[in-house]
Amino acid sequence: MKRPASPAIVLVATGALLLTACGSGHEESTDKDKVADTSQSAGMPKRPAESSAAPSGDKPDGVDVSLPKDMNLVFDWSKSHNANEAAAMDDAANFLRAIYRGVDQRSTKDAAVTTYATGGGLHYAQVQIGEWMKGGWTATGTRRHYDATTRSVPNGKSVEVAFCADTSKFYGKEIKTGKVLKTEPRLKDFGYYKIVMVKSATAAGLWQASKVFVEAKAEQCR
Repeated sequence: MKRPASPAIVLVATGALLLTACGSGHEESTDKDKVADTSQSAGMPKRPAESSAAPSGDKPDGVDVSLPKDMNLVFDWSKSHNANEAAAMDDAANFLRAIYRGVDQRSTKDAAVTTYATGGGLHYAQVQIGEWMKGGWTATGTRRHYDATTRSVPNGKSVEVAFCADTSKFYGKEIKTGKVLKTEPRLKDFGYYKIVMVKSATAAGLWQASKVFVEAKAEQCR
């Protein structure tokens, strides 16, 4: 039995919203093999994120992004020396934590989601969480993010944070039964993300995910 794919990856070349089993193709799948891989635009979050999962109870900006002990998001990357880019990287990590907190809390309107995402980024997060909820799944295991790069626009109000993600040890878990839906490692477990982070107009120091572009089956990340 296949596990549901972690929220991930469809490279958005058009405005269409695509849901796939795990990656960028239109695979037909059973309910247990289908957590959405979507990509769309997104908006703005804030600090901090480190090269490991955020400690339980961590509340950057007063917002709870803590996750269950068995849901581990690891950020294996070095911070940029540019202050804006470093802050955008922190909040890109918080954006991902917010998605999985929403999965755990069974809510697309959790405060972390609405704090660290806007526009297309908020839509992306809510669709991802919604698919986990519809499938009756939560997540367990370790999801690793690495090889991050950043690129800023001249006005300093927008930063693109790009990175690889490895979900080969990150699984869906049936809420009713507690059954973990494992598969053997595969190319579908690797994705390449580009998240456009924008500086909040109302909250000092806060950056939000405003656009999310993902390449599925990213060979360069394996």
